[in-house]
Amino acid sequence: MAVTTFISELWSARLLNALEKTHVASNLVNRDYEGDIKKQGDTVHINSIGEVTVSDYTRNSDITAPQTLSTTDQTLTITQAKYFNFQIDDVDAAQAAGDIMDKAMQRSAYALNDAADSYILGVLANGASSGNIIGSSEAVTLTEDNIYENIVELRLLLDKQGAPYEGRTLVIPPEAYALLLKDARFTGNGGAMSEAALRNGYIGNVAGFEIYESNNCVKSDDVYTITAQVRSACTFAEQIVETSAYRPEKRFADAVKGLHVYGAKVTDPNGVAALKCKFS
Repeated sequence: MAVTTFISELWSARLLNALEKTHVASNLVNRDYEGDIKKQGDTVHINSIGEVTVSDYTRNSDITAPQTLSTTDQTLTITQAKYFNFQIDDVDAAQAAGDIMDKAMQRSAYALNDAADSYILGVLANGASSGNIIGSSEAVTLTEDNIYENIVELRLLLDKQGAPYEGRTLVIPPEAYALLLKDARFTGNGGAMSEAALRNGYIGNVAGFEIYESNNCVKSDDVYTITAQVRSACTFAEQIVETSAYRPEKRFADAVKGLHVYGAKVTDPNGVAALKCKFS
């Protein structure tokens, strides 16, 4: 593909579509407030309403006046901006088999996705309420004998906070997935997915959670942060705001650059639970 056939809007859409197919962390959150994002620094307003009171009804009696619901406005700021900028020499393009530019754009999408997933998982790891953290004082050493029980404890934390049952997800590093594969409660009851069914890091279900595997779980020294959350507790918004193709002045090459902006916010800390853990 030469720069003369490059259509910016088409490639921005293709790049965003490729990102959505490879994202792991965006499966853990909602994207209800994506709106129109044009640049880093844009804001998305998130309106939440208070709880609705339910009262007893007495036949042939007047009901109370309508409850005035309180609203809370939270702001999601698009703080992240990542770009790529690559060139392909004309000689390399001529000698390459297939569409080398298309392959380079795919690799760009993978790289952008990796950065975005790390960011979202960091927001989740730091977003749990203080009472929803296991191992905050001393990290739990996970083994094949206790990993299932610790996942159940994460479920209990969300249950006690009244978090919705729908849309519960859990993200774990490969070390934790390896331990789960040794537990018959995961592999023996249909919880584990077949290799053919794996998608976007999804590996199966445990204790009411959709389980996702990621290499981007937050890690400090040898301590990982595993997060359990409901999708409604955190929102994410992204956009490919620009892609452009050009011919570098001092090279015989085609070049492409693109800008990816995004942001995430935990809007309900009670809907996120975290486990600080390590592996022997």
